[in-house]
Amino acid sequence: MTRGDSILAPAPLIDGRLSPRQLDDDIYRPLESFPTFRWWIAISITGSLAGLFAFCLYFTVSRGIGMWGNNQPVGWAFDITNFVFWIGIGHAGTLISAILYVLRQTWRTSISRFSEAMTLFAVFIALQFPLFHTGRPWQAVFWLIPFPNDMSVYQNFRSPLEWDVFAVGTYGLVSLMFWYTGLLPDLATARDRARSSLARFLYGLASLGWSGSARAWRHYEKAYILFAGLATALVISVHSVVSFDFAVAVLHGWHSTIFPPYFVAGAIFSGFAMVASLVLILRKMFRLQHIVTLSHVELMNKIIIATSLMVAYAYAMEVFMSWYSGFGPEWFQTVTRATGPYAWAYWTTIACNIVAPQFLWLRRVRRSPWLTYPIVIAVNVGMWLERFVIIVVGLHRDSLPSSWGMFFPTWVDIGLLAGSFGVFLTLVLLFCRFLPTVASTELKAVTAER
Repeated sequence: MTRGDSILAPAPLIDGRLSPRQLDDDIYRPLESFPTFRWWIAISITGSLAGLFAFCLYFTVSRGIGMWGNNQPVGWAFDITNFVFWIGIGHAGTLISAILYVLRQTWRTSISRFSEAMTLFAVFIALQFPLFHTGRPWQAVFWLIPFPNDMSVYQNFRSPLEWDVFAVGTYGLVSLMFWYTGLLPDLATARDRARSSLARFLYGLASLGWSGSARAWRHYEKAYILFAGLATALVISVHSVVSFDFAVAVLHGWHSTIFPPYFVAGAIFSGFAMVASLVLILRKMFRLQHIVTLSHVELMNKIIIATSLMVAYAYAMEVFMSWYSGFGPEWFQTVTRATGPYAWAYWTTIACNIVAPQFLWLRRVRRSPWLTYPIVIAVNVGMWLERFVIIVVGLHRDSLPSSWGMFFPTWVDIGLLAGSFGVFLTLVLLFCRFLPTVASTELKAVTAER
């Protein structure tokens, strides 16, 4: 046990003294047993929402972007709000798996695999919104990917929208490779435990012939630490680039140098809240309370408190620098957020992101799933509204009153928002059903060290 482990994770990694065989039985039970009635109910609901998402995308392509509530001056609305929100959700997975792995924080083991998968699902959903915002997604490859062509419009490499393509694409690729590399030993275990020949063939194919030899483990550890180092840098760089969509603009209220660290802290904040909100349900649904313990919940809540304070500091500095600049249009944007027609969104953001997490200072709340759950849900709501405030409220009024305009979402906007959660949760449920949600080989290794 390292010195850092003794400070951050004094409690046992799992409850009880389980043998490696018992750990495997508990972790691989969802893969080997028939889905429960609760699982079928859950995937029926989420699958219906995923169908709504697909229908709204089809409706958008067939009828045009005019089916959204976007207008002038609010050219970005629910679409880019959802994009930034889901990119932020994807950051917690890489943080838990990569940064905490580099820092040798072994408490991450029980939740790392799930959070890595959550990263991939969130990035996949996030990419749909700017892709379909182009109006012709089948031609987006010509507009975004730099390759020789005879089109009259070329990529603008000075635009942060173009930087997003490279940043998010690299992040998604490295996250996929990092997740799949860590999954190989567990896929081999699933292969060896499989009862049907089809499952044995599929898991064997996915495990790439993993043998578990000393040579295989040596190459595995080198590759895993390499991807962890790459992903650690990407946690900071990707959401900083996403923040440049706003920070390099000339719009009052957007061109702020605090946006890159502010967005990174907010991404970790919302990502951990999403991990906690799902883990609290799944640990109960799949009877993994002794593996994902209350100590894990408490440690995640401590990180939520820390990042909440960072976000609160960013909010305060944003207001202070707007006032201290003495520039009227900048201060007007700040006042509009708090007193204008969208003031309800601003103050709800403050309540959800700053006030609600303060209850986690109480140990009784931090270690109670029932008391923690409404707080992490409030954080998810608040972080979506934060992006709404930045984008929609920042656009609907500028220095020229004649160009003011309100944004009202259409049913397609709301359907895409609800449907994106349906796609995300459907992928989560399928992942929990067909792949191990806990890194069993890594968990057995770190528990043996203790």
